[in-house]
Amino acid sequence: MIYVLEDDLNIRKLITYTLQKEGMATQDFEVPSAFYKALENEVPDLCLIDIMLPEEDGLKVLERIKKDSRFRNIPCIMITARSSEWDKVTGLDAGADDYVAKPFGMMELVARIKAVLRRYEHNKNEEYHYKDLTMNIRKHQVHVGRTEIVLTKKEFEVLHILLDGIGICHTREELLNKVWGYDYLDTTRTVDVHIRTLRQKLKEAGDYIETIRGIGYKIGD
Repeated sequence: MIYVLEDDLNIRKLITYTLQKEGMATQDFEVPSAFYKALENEVPDLCLIDIMLPEEDGLKVLERIKKDSRFRNIPCIMITARSSEWDKVTGLDAGADDYVAKPFGMMELVARIKAVLRRYEHNKNEEYHYKDLTMNIRKHQVHVGRTEIVLTKKEFEVLHILLDGIGICHTREELLNKVWGYDYLDTTRTVDVHIRTLRQKLKEAGDYIETIRGIGYKIGD
């Protein structure tokens, strides 16, 4: 089930029509209050959330979802007329899995939905171990020894990529594309800042993340 939270009737109808033609079940909502009510009855496979909404904006909706343990693992794609770098960073750092700026092609939207769903399906039961560092994808937990480390969504995803490819050097451009899903100018600073905070939170285990000068990062040999 795909939930579509979009206040523009024409866009909402077009999205739901397209997704249904692609064999996806949908339920659409004009306002957040109706969306929240539906969440109490059924947890969807994915949410499409417009940012400019009545009652409260889509980023607040996203924040509320991610703070609720019942719903925080629902993949979310933000839909908005905003296309600035700042808006993209804000939405993705708040926990969005992808970001589509209006106007967009319906087939592009379908492709993005399928990509996000494939990623969640692939990850939902995986667990990674490296020395005393453990990552459980389904539970969205990271431990160093017995200590749980609280990470942001993006920090978690960066660590996931590194642990999924032990011994492989991942370039900054690769990390940006896989984690943020879009291109913008300040790639090095964005990736490097997240690596730095990730190392700080992991404490001694942060030393497992090795910098490959001029290329990127890796864990292990």
